[in-house]
Amino acid sequence: MRKMGRAKKRRRSRASRWIQRAIKRPGRVRTYMKRKYGSRAFTKSGAIKTSYLRRAVKETKDRSLRSALLLAMRLKKMRRR
Repeated sequence: MRKMGRAKKRRRSRASRWIQRAIKRPGRVRTYMKRKYGSRAFTKSGAIKTSYLRRAVKETKDRSLRSALLLAMRLKKMRRR
């Protein structure tokens, strides 16, 4: 027999929102790429070119920026699926 009254609310699990929690400073990678490489790092639509992301990962010494760049590469791959 079902309980009457309160309906169950669907809660989003924490795992489904990992991307929002992983991005600590939105726009950080984009501003870094603009400052370092200028407009040549971007496509006409405004997306960051993968070749420049790879180059930036190799060149940067800052660990937190490096992890942000790696996350950007990972999200770019997920977008293609």
